[in-house]
Amino acid sequence: MRRAPLPFVDEHTILVEAPPDEVWRALSEALDRAFSRPAAARYASVVGCADRTASGPRPPVEGSTFPAFRAVTATPGRELALHGRHRFSSYAWIFRLDPAGPGHTRLRAETRATFPGPAGGLYRLLVLGTGSHVRLSRRLLASVRHRAEHP
Repeated sequence: MRRAPLPFVDEHTILVEAPPDEVWRALSEALDRAFSRPAAARYASVVGCADRTASGPRPPVEGSTFPAFRAVTATPGRELALHGRHRFSSYAWIFRLDPAGPGHTRLRAETRATFPGPAGGLYRLLVLGTGSHVRLSRRLLASVRHRAEHP
């Protein structure tokens, strides 16, 4: 049985002066760096994430994990869909790489999530209402661009 998609939250886009394969490599490195800190694993444990550690091949393949995320789609140079869940939310962070002319790639980061119950509503306010999710998304995309453009 196919589940309905999670509700749309937001999308952030950045233009990278590098081909999709380089952006894919840089995305993998940026995610590993962002989620390799001990704080990421502690956070995943505190909120009760299903996936609490990094595992699997890099660059990621279907089934590879980062703290709080599992890769459910990993098409090199095209799309990486990370899904996760914990006590307050079920969510997806989907990265799409679109060719944007010779040697350029448009990288999009789409977030989808649901926040059930009163505790989920409070969590949504903390994550989305404070702007922390937007800052994290933009910082990650900027890191990918820098890594891809300056290997």
